[in-house]
Amino acid sequence: MIQDIETIDEFLAHRTDDVEEAVRTAAATEIMPRFRQLAAHEIDEKSGPHDLVTDADRKAEEFLTEALVKLLPGSVVVGEEAVHANPATYEAIKGEAPVWIVDPVDGTRQFVHGDPGFCTLVALAHRGVLLASWTYAPARDQLAVAVRGRGALLDGEPLRAGSPAPGRDLEVATSHPDYTTDDQKRALLGLWTDGVSPRACGSAGLEYLAVARGELDATAFSWEAAWDHAAGILLVEEAGGAHLTLAGEPFRITGGNALPFTAARDAATARRVLGLLSGGA
Repeated sequence: MIQDIETIDEFLAHRTDDVEEAVRTAAATEIMPRFRQLAAHEIDEKSGPHDLVTDADRKAEEFLTEALVKLLPGSVVVGEEAVHANPATYEAIKGEAPVWIVDPVDGTRQFVHGDPGFCTLVALAHRGVLLASWTYAPARDQLAVAVRGRGALLDGEPLRAGSPAPGRDLEVATSHPDYTTDDQKRALLGLWTDGVSPRACGSAGLEYLAVARGELDATAFSWEAAWDHAAGILLVEEAGGAHLTLAGEPFRITGGNALPFTAARDAATARRVLGLLSGGA
């Protein structure tokens, strides 16, 4: 098992291209051949009609689980579908081993409907600290990579989130009301005010990418499943952005966050969105 951060840094210095290849191969072999080709028996519901899983999700996660552990011996994988099958596996995020956090198809609903707005998310963390992430939108052939302290890239070009233009309404992607508690609904209502233009979010991973690109000013999410947020949180950070929970603290992938939380293009925008959420709470 890898015991020290220097060993993981060495891995990140030399093997990020191998992780990229694994992500691209998973998409090419297990996801894209099923895009707009799914049969009814390849789609199942999990918690309800808006929470779907497909053979693409399952097969891509199986592929990535094998490939990533082989690349980094001693590491473990926390994948959305494996956690659905055995919730106890989620606890590995809090463990001592390096952990890969995987969402094989983020935006499964879009994938099922033939919409290209989905992506594969992979993040590497150790002792609760995010170290690297890969966000791949295969239908658009876009790959964003972030490594802690080394910046963020989209298709090899540096990503900078920048800051919103003064005087323009903030564009904020928010959780759908179906996925919020009454208290969270009240908090999110704080965004329905002058100077803010809220809308329902799509794929969380692609919303984070939009923030990192400066195309979206902020997100406001009410759930904390690490596979939805880990890759994007680091991507936004390394592009110069910030994230805060309702308690005024950075989002923690290990859980226990005060929700909703925001990720934004810069710290000032994060504080502004947090103030609106706190006012609604």
